[in-house]
Amino acid sequence: MDNFSKYLLTALICSVAIGQFVQVITRYVLQVPVMGLEETMAYPTVWLYILGSVNASRENTHIRANVLEIFVKTEKGHTILAIIGEVISLIVGLWLLSWAWDYTSYAWRVWRESPTLYIPTFYADIALVIGMTLMMIYTAGHLLRHIISLRKGEPA
Repeated sequence: MDNFSKYLLTALICSVAIGQFVQVITRYVLQVPVMGLEETMAYPTVWLYILGSVNASRENTHIRANVLEIFVKTEKGHTILAIIGEVISLIVGLWLLSWAWDYTSYAWRVWRESPTLYIPTFYADIALVIGMTLMMIYTAGHLLRHIISLRKGEPA
């Protein structure tokens, strides 16, 4: 799974970079903008953003402000703080996932299309519910890992 996500994120970022390069060359050097390129670039950009968040959740490398860890000196205390943080993340994430599901249901029902190329926007809209689902799975996994380490008395 790690290799797949690495290759997918690399392919997405390369496609966005190539699209932007083509846009700059055609628009500013050749003075001939490519119609619809912005629309097509929106899809890999949205997926790159969401899957980058999923990757940070998988690696547990989200930016955190662990101010309370300054005052808590023991490893057990750090693990308890991590459990509290993961529980809060899971509650908020599941709440946001329910909103993402409602939005995906709406996007499926309405079936909007992009204004120039008439590409269904559903293929970008579904990224949010897929990304949030994967992030909640990884968050639950991290929570279980912290609970198990607390029970064993080991650092997480």
